[in-house]
Amino acid sequence: MFGTTLPAVALLAGLACVMPGTVRMATAQGAPAQEGGKLDVNQLFAGTCGWCHSDGGRVAGKGPKLMDTERSDEFIRNRIRNGKEGAMPAFGQMFSDADIDAIIKYIRTLKPDEG
Repeated sequence: MFGTTLPAVALLAGLACVMPGTVRMATAQGAPAQEGGKLDVNQLFAGTCGWCHSDGGRVAGKGPKLMDTERSDEFIRNRIRNGKEGAMPAFGQMFSDADIDAIIKYIRTLKPDEG
């Protein structure tokens, strides 16, 4: 009885973590680690943002490439907080202003992956 439904449930649960409007579920299951109150941005990209911003934001995936973006810090801050309907969930409830600043700093320091 459960043989065919369990994989489907697992798939749907996994998708719920990255679909718009389900940020609370994602935070409960895969919140980025924080050491001393600081956000681990590398882990954040690997576990949360990497679904759409491939290679840690270095190349386009489902979402745009972030490395070398010409968007302003304020644009990026607004997009992280409020998302984009049908494209990116809002993370304003998940991240503090300091967290968002750390994410922007990470994006600004992205360099091509040498490995």
